[in-house]
Amino acid sequence: MSGSAHSTVLSGARVVLPTGTVANGRVIVDGDRISGRASEGARVVDLSGHWVVPGFVDMHNHGGGGASFTSGTAEEVLKGVRTHREHGTTTLVASTVTGDLDELARRAGLLAELTQQGEIAGIHFEGPFINACRKGAHKAELLRDPDPAEVRKLIDAAHGAARMFTLATELPGGLDSVRLLAEHGVIAAIGHTDATYEQTRAAIDAGATVATHLFNAMPGLAHREPGPIAALLEDERITVELINDGTHLHPAALELAFHHAGAHRVALITDAMDAAGFGDGTYHLGPLEVEVKDGVARLVEGGSIAGSTLTLDTAFKRSVTVDKLPVESVVQAISANPAKLIGCYDEIGSLEPGKYADLVVLDAEFDVRGVMRRGEWVVSPPVQRGV
Repeated sequence: MSGSAHSTVLSGARVVLPTGTVANGRVIVDGDRISGRASEGARVVDLSGHWVVPGFVDMHNHGGGGASFTSGTAEEVLKGVRTHREHGTTTLVASTVTGDLDELARRAGLLAELTQQGEIAGIHFEGPFINACRKGAHKAELLRDPDPAEVRKLIDAAHGAARMFTLATELPGGLDSVRLLAEHGVIAAIGHTDATYEQTRAAIDAGATVATHLFNAMPGLAHREPGPIAALLEDERITVELINDGTHLHPAALELAFHHAGAHRVALITDAMDAAGFGDGTYHLGPLEVEVKDGVARLVEGGSIAGSTLTLDTAFKRSVTVDKLPVESVVQAISANPAKLIGCYDEIGSLEPGKYADLVVLDAEFDVRGVMRRGEWVVSPPVQRGV
């Protein structure tokens, strides 16, 4: 701890803790950590009328601020990271897209360095081990069946920073690749898949623990062929990713997932691409050209949805105001659950003494009014007074 010179007390807000919401609560920050005791002479920030929630954790994100995590330089990646931080995402896993295997390995090296520097929380490989008939915004010519040796190559290239692989586990080599990932402590996520219900069950039994953007890029739920959605929703071992931007999911689908899986098994993600926090225009997602119009990203060729322009503050606000979900459930899905999945819950994901001082200040309308990361304001709150 750094002592009272850097101590701050955030007071008067509704504070969301793992045990529930405390009205007129306070969060004590000492250096880069949350403290259990305020030092004499600590600076007070009056946040009456606001909410204080844990910093958001995005485990599936391809870019933002006009910058790409899939192809940009280290400086460009940091630009995207900063954009999302300004919207409350204090922890972010950088996602790749399908590409040449050697190029993905080189990309992993760059992202691993940023992980070691603490700028990102690791790497998510989305493709190339996915099903061509559910490819979405992935280049078909570069897709391949999951090969445990090739999966291992990317794990090694990530130098300990690999957090998750999205796989079509029904393809040849899929189950063996899931087992390999589980052995190495890397999340095996089922996605961009054409699997049956039974094939999905087999992948879960082999060690898969996440559903990549549930409902999207997979067969729909049918009464005689329930497919992957039913298997993923019913199994307590699976956390389901949801993109709550009003485009990827109908509100009824979101409600179904929260109701059936429970808030403890949902991770709200962005699946963001370069245009998040930046604006309409023409972009690239890996080797594919994307047009963003009215905030919706689609491939120029074919028109498939190509990620999103979502930021997690928008997902939070929509979940509470449009979908009428309890604030505590949204906090669980947007902070605690993803932090647990990527192995960081001992440091982030909730407002508890000893953890990093990563938090978001929201006003009564659930708009961001302050963002703190590791004890430093990324976005300063509007009301401050010293005592």
